[in-house]
Amino acid sequence: MEEKKQTTTQTIYPISTGEISPFWRDKYERDAKKYWDIFYKRHQDKFFKDRHYLDKEWGQYFSGIEGKVILEVGCGAGNTIFPLLATMPNIFVHACDFSPRAVNLVKSHKDFDDARVNAFVCDPTVDDLIQHISPSSVDVVTMIFVLSAVSPEKMPLMLQNIRKILKKDGCVLFRDYAAGDLAQERLTSKEQKISDNFYVRGDGTRAFYFSDEFLVNLFNENGFDAEEHILCFKQVENRSRELVMNRRWVQAVFRIGSGTSGGKTKSKVKFLGKGNDKPEIQKIILEDSANETDVDISEGMALEMFGVSSPKEEILDVVSRDYSFKIKLLSKEYQHTCKSTGLILWESARLMASVLAANQTIVSGRRVLELGCGCAGICSMVAARSANLVVATDGDTKALDLLNQNLALNLQPPTLITKKLEWGNRDDVESIKRLNGRGFDVIIGTDVTYVADAISPLFATAKELIRSSRGYKEGCTPALILCHVLRRVDEPSILSAASEFGFRLVDRWPNALTSTSTFQNIIQSWFAEGRLDTSVPTTALNILYFHEL
Repeated sequence: MEEKKQTTTQTIYPISTGEISPFWRDKYERDAKKYWDIFYKRHQDKFFKDRHYLDKEWGQYFSGIEGKVILEVGCGAGNTIFPLLATMPNIFVHACDFSPRAVNLVKSHKDFDDARVNAFVCDPTVDDLIQHISPSSVDVVTMIFVLSAVSPEKMPLMLQNIRKILKKDGCVLFRDYAAGDLAQERLTSKEQKISDNFYVRGDGTRAFYFSDEFLVNLFNENGFDAEEHILCFKQVENRSRELVMNRRWVQAVFRIGSGTSGGKTKSKVKFLGKGNDKPEIQKIILEDSANETDVDISEGMALEMFGVSSPKEEILDVVSRDYSFKIKLLSKEYQHTCKSTGLILWESARLMASVLAANQTIVSGRRVLELGCGCAGICSMVAARSANLVVATDGDTKALDLLNQNLALNLQPPTLITKKLEWGNRDDVESIKRLNGRGFDVIIGTDVTYVADAISPLFATAKELIRSSRGYKEGCTPALILCHVLRRVDEPSILSAASEFGFRLVDRWPNALTSTSTFQNIIQSWFAEGRLDTSVPTTALNILYFHEL
C-alpha cells in the first residue's frame, strides 16, 4: 500500500523582514509616475504650501542685472515657480515634472505665462533634458524635495542630465529630507522600507532621507562641488493632540566643479526659530497659522504625521445577480503597502462568486470549504444561501478579523463558520476536521496558486479535508475548484502537484477543445448564455476542476 503523504508546515504567510518584498519594490519603481499622477489628481494644488522662503534663503542666486534662467526639477503644482516669478520679474523658468497631471496644473495656474515659463513633462532619470532646454543655458537649478522621490540607483542619472544644461558657473539649490526625520521613523515602524533610508508612503510615492555623507558624495561623484551645506532642525507641536514632531531636512548649494569639495564647503547645523545658531530646537505651534514652518510640511502631511490620515479601509459594493454585498477591505491607496494579499478583493473571487450565484447546484445541500478566502469571503457568502455547511478559512488573522466584520455587515445572522487555516499546519487541519469529520463535498480556492512554495501544502491540505469519492453517484463526486490568474506558478507545476497528492484534472476553463480532449463538459455549462454577470471580467482568469484519483 502506498504510504500516506504527510503534510508539512511551510512558511507561506507573511513574516516581518523590515523591508517590502522585491515584487512591490519593482512595482513602485515601474509605476512611480502613476502614483504621483494619482497624488496630483487627489490633491490638485492644495497639498504643498507656496515656497515664499526662497527669496530669503537664496535670493542672491536669483538676482542679477540680466534675467536669470531657472530650471525647476519636479515642479509639481508650481509651488516654487510662481512665488519666484512674483518676486523676480526678470527671470525665465523651465519647469518639468514626470507627472502629466502636475504639469497641467502649472499650465492652468492663474499666473502662468508661456512667455516666462516653459512647462513640460519629463523624467530626468530617463529623458534627455537637452530635448527641451539648450545645453549650458541654465543659471540655477532648483531641486526642492524632488531627488528624494527617486530611487538611489537613478539619482546619478538625474544629476548627470542636469549637468548638461547648467552653465559653467551655474548652481543647484537643493533642499530635501534628512536622515532622522520623524517621517522616516514613522515609515520604519510601518515596515515600509525599500532599502537603506528609502521608503514608500501609504499613497505609493517614495521618499529618501539623506545623510550628509551620502548627499555630498553623490554630488561629488557626478561632478559637483558643495558650496554650502546646512542641516536644519525644527520642532512642530500640536497642542490639541499633545504631540510634538521633530523635522529634519538638508539645504545645500552645489556648483559644477571637479567633484571634490575639499574644504570649500560651508557646513553648519541650523536650528530654526529665534537664535538660529543656538543649540536649542525652537518650537513651531501648529495651531498658529501665522507661523511659517519653512519646511514643506503641508497641512495634509502634518495631519498624516499626527496620525489623522485618510482611512485605510473602504467599503466596496459588490453585486452578483441577486446578491448584493458591502465589503470592507483595504483601500486602494494602501493595498500596495500590505504584505497580505487577503485584504484585497481579487477578480477571481468575483468571477467564482458570480458562477456560484448563477449555478447554486454546485453547492446546494453540500458541505463547502473555502481555502484562502481573504477578508471578503464573497464565495462563501453566496454558497451559504443553499449549502448545508460553509467554512471560510484563511491563514492571515488580519484577513479573518476583517472577514468577520464583513459577515456581520452582510449576513444576519452569520450562516457560515470562519476558521484560521494555514495549509500544512497539523493543528489547523485537525481543527477543521472537528467541524466536519466526514470531509467536504466542495473545496473552493480563488487566487491561491501564486506562491510556488504554497502549492504542495495547498493540495496536501485539500487532500486531507475533501470527502472520499467512494460511493458517490456520478455527478455528485467531491470536487476541488481553483480559479486564478496564472502568475508566478505555471499550470504544469500546479497539475504536477495536484497529481502528487491524488487529484485528477477532469475539466478546465477556458478549454481549447481538441479531438483528443478528455475533459468533461462541467464548467462550460456554468457559462450558459445569460447566466453570468457580464460586469465581471474574465480575461486571463482560469478555472481548474479536480476529482480525487
